[in-house]
Order: sequence, then structure tokens, then C-alpha cells
Amino acid sequence: MESRSYFQSLLLFILSLLNFLSQNRAYQNGAVGVFEVNYKFAGSNRSLSALKAHDDVRHLAILSGVDLPLGGTGRPEAVGLYYAKIGIGTPSKDYYVQVDTGSDILWVNCIQCHQCPRRGYRGIELTLYNPKDSLTGKLVSCDQKFCKEIGGSPSGCRANTSCLYTEMYGDGGYSMGYFVEDVVQYDQVSGDLQTKSSNGSVIFGCGARQSGDLGMDDALDGILGFGKSNSSMLSQLASSGRIKKMFAHCLDGVNGGGIFAIGHVVQPLVNTTPLVPNQYVILVSVIF
Repeated sequence: MESRSYFQSLLLFILSLLNFLSQNRAYQNGAVGVFEVNYKFAGSNRSLSALKAHDDVRHLAILSGVDLPLGGTGRPEAVGLYYAKIGIGTPSKDYYVQVDTGSDILWVNCIQCHQCPRRGYRGIELTLYNPKDSLTGKLVSCDQKFCKEIGGSPSGCRANTSCLYTEMYGDGGYSMGYFVEDVVQYDQVSGDLQTKSSNGSVIFGCGARQSGDLGMDDALDGILGFGKSNSSMLSQLASSGRIKKMFAHCLDGVNGGGIFAIGHVVQPLVNTTPLVPNQYVILVSVIF
């Protein structure tokens, strides 16, 4: 159906061009202007489906963006955390995850975690993820490319053996479990202050055990890491061409909450500064 629509559009363009030329007096008198067209993929045999896929990726990378409304607060007298609600699975279920720019992976507590809290920050009802409850959920085995790239594949790895993870945090807490892949639901910014529901397949951690403040009264369903690693949700969505590999956050230091923007920031216009690897950056001033 998409190929037919593409050819119909192409045919309509050709007919319109011929009609324009036939009505042009210079064309009828034999004076025809020409211009050279260079083919980007000259010398390669690219199929129509490959060209269309390339254009789709380019279009999505330029235009799409994701807005995650934030809860929580960063006030020093409070707990000092920000969290977002995301949907995971088919059918989708809501999970509240702490937004963390200092770690990489997304993980949520799973059904195997018997000591995980069921209520967390400000009484939020927490949900344990079960891959078997989702039509699109599946385990990530240790022999898959993702597991090998993050170093989670042991030397004695066998097919259908889970890819394990351990995520350590600066406060001494940790989460341990295994990786799964499922659909993550989010709102995609379409411009003019409008959003539309969208989704993408993401590999994330299924937490089976945790320690430290992760299990206290201010706990959440998990943590959404926005580090530079290829294992982050941001990197995975960017590699599939759905968003740009960039984010911005607008935090409300008075009332709490804010907006976490992923990918293309539609409004307002923003300036970007590349990250300096392996160095600390000292903030000198902020100009409004």
C-alpha cells in the first residue's frame, strides 16, 4: 500500500510537470532549460524500500521529540528526586521511574522481586513488571549482540540463558536482575503544542533484587538513565531513527516537577552545548 501511494505521488508530479511545460511558451518554441541532478546513492544499487526507509529515518530524526512531564522536586529540604511516568508492555501499564542523568540503563522492578515496595514516593502505587503479561515482552539472552556489547555475556554463555545486569549507584544502592525487551509508550511532540501517542521497542532491566534507598519509603518503580551509553533508552530510540540523541530539562524549583524533553525540542528555541568527556564543567552563569 505504501509503495502504491509513493508511485501515485510520483506519477502525479510527472503529470503536473508535463502540464506546466506544455503551457509554457518558451517550451513550445523549443527553448528548454535543463539542470543537472546528482544522485546521492550514485554507484550503488539501492532498492525503493531502502530509499524510503532512509528518508523515514531522516525525517523522524529531524522532526520528532518526546516530552516527559516530571513529578518530584529538587529542593534541598526535600528528598531531591524527579520522576516520570512511562508505559511499558502490550497492553501498556504505567510505571513511575526516577530520571537520572548519571546512569545509563532503564530498569523497573519485576515480579520476582519479593521484597520490593508496593507503595513509594508520596504514596504512589507501584507496579511489578511481568514479561509474561505483555504480548510484546521477551527475554534478552546472553548470546545476543546487546548483551555482548555491554559486557554482560559470560564466557560460558548458552543460548536462551538470560543476560544479567548489576547497576551500582553513588549512594551505595544497587539493582540486580536480567534484561528484557518490550514496547515503551510515550507522547511524541508533533508541533503546535500537540502530542500524539507513539512507542518504540527498548531493552531494559527487569529488577529482581535491590538495596539502599531504592527500597525505602520514597522508592519508585525503577530508574530511567540518560547516560551516553548505547544501552540507554535515549541511545536505543536514537539508533532506530525515532529521535535525535539529545535531551533537555526544564525544572520547577518552587513547585516541583517540570518537563524532560527528549530529541528535537520544538518550543522554545534552545542552544546546545556538547558534553565534555571525562571532565567536570563549572557553571559560570545562566542568561535568561
